[in-house]
Amino acid sequence: MRAFLMFGLLLATPALAQDRLASHCLALAEGPETVQPTKLGEGLDKDHVLIRYLDHASFAIVSDDGLVAVTDYTGYLGTVDLVPDVVTMNNAHSTHWTSDPDPRIPQILKGWGEGSAPAQHRLDLGGMLIRNVTTDTRGPFGEGARKDGNSIFIFEVGGLCIGHLGHLHQIPSAEQYAAIGRLDVVMVPVDGGYTMRLQDMAGVVQRLRASIVIPMHWFSDQSLQAFLTEMSGEFNVVETGGSQIDLSRRDLPGSPTILVLDPAYLD
Repeated sequence: MRAFLMFGLLLATPALAQDRLASHCLALAEGPETVQPTKLGEGLDKDHVLIRYLDHASFAIVSDDGLVAVTDYTGYLGTVDLVPDVVTMNNAHSTHWTSDPDPRIPQILKGWGEGSAPAQHRLDLGGMLIRNVTTDTRGPFGEGARKDGNSIFIFEVGGLCIGHLGHLHQIPSAEQYAAIGRLDVVMVPVDGGYTMRLQDMAGVVQRLRASIVIPMHWFSDQSLQAFLTEMSGEFNVVETGGSQIDLSRRDLPGSPTILVLDPAYLD
């Protein structure tokens, strides 16, 4: 029986930022053969990172010193009164952003630029560095293309390079792949059409060569299973049965692995 894991760490007051372990975004990370979901107790071990799937495209990423980042923030995290240190947003749909974020949040990073200039972020919080790479988006029904309308946000924390593809509508160019760098973990939209068709998204995942792939942004179990089927020939598939994982660089699998998390708000 599936059971959502506790998220006690997020209830604690974040500690002051510290120097982070350098990530190896452009190098192959080594580690054990398997990754297992972990139930947290009092907190994370040093140089460990917690990833919690909240809903749709929203994840909480937590460093060992208590820094909390939330991706594709919509204004609701659950019944827990949590104030993240930083949130990122993309404005493709209302399920990826809010015009009324919690005013207590210190840092709000928008994935789209103001006017004609693209969004450019490089935020160093000590224990976590957050940067972005912009990609173009299209409007409804493939119309109304918007240059630099989406941001791929990259989180360097605990020696890991974690990428969130946002509402990706295009196959990245060689320059964009180079700017992203080598990811250890990537969150991938697998809706099959609202972002990109599965075959194209599969090609992006293969090109990124991340050790761990976390599917997100599905509208039915059918689209999720279609993605898993598409990728099963090259990736191990692990149904975690939970909403969060505890990772370190040493935990990365020896072969590419898809980890399926079940979204759950904080309560």
